[in-house]
Amino acid sequence: MFTGIVQATCEVVAIHKKDGLNTLEVAFKPDLHEGLAIGASVANNGVCLTVTQVVDDRVFFDVVEETLRLTNLAGLSVGQHVNIERSLTFGSEIGGHILSGHIHTKAKVSHISHTAQHYDLTLSVEPKWMNYILYKGFVGVNGCSLTVGEVTDCSFMLHLIPETLKLTNLGQCQVGDEFNIEIDSQTQAIVDTVERVLAKRFNGLS
Repeated sequence: MFTGIVQATCEVVAIHKKDGLNTLEVAFKPDLHEGLAIGASVANNGVCLTVTQVVDDRVFFDVVEETLRLTNLAGLSVGQHVNIERSLTFGSEIGGHILSGHIHTKAKVSHISHTAQHYDLTLSVEPKWMNYILYKGFVGVNGCSLTVGEVTDCSFMLHLIPETLKLTNLGQCQVGDEFNIEIDSQTQAIVDTVERVLAKRFNGLS
């Protein structure tokens, strides 16, 4: 489990491509590397990956074909930075909201508004996911726990503060880039339950 509070951005120093999977080699900073063991779970751009090897400051992750298909990890290139968060430990402060590291969909950056006063992103997603992305609700974007701004039928806005831009890779995006999206599980459960109840009632009256 994760909190959506990105701890650092780390450089992808190599991508080892094999049949059915890619192995990411990521350079970890010393404070993130301490105590990290093989088998640990680490979020890379919000995707929960298992540590398969640790060599000095290099950490290796296998990314299987299905994960490559569903996330933006397939589009990574050497030299890019990924948002990193190590898994939640008992007694840790939860500053964001609980994330599983299981990505639901991808969103495309459709507009960037960057001025001296603000940095706003508009992300477009398939309309079906907007049932769970609500104004002032929470959403995981590349592993970052963020509050949703204005919404439409197929898009939502993010208002990013300087601290978020400093600690994550969201500020390096361009129009057309894709972000990994994890919707809030509680919101999904409530929306789906209400829809089922209303559907049963409607069917019972028809």
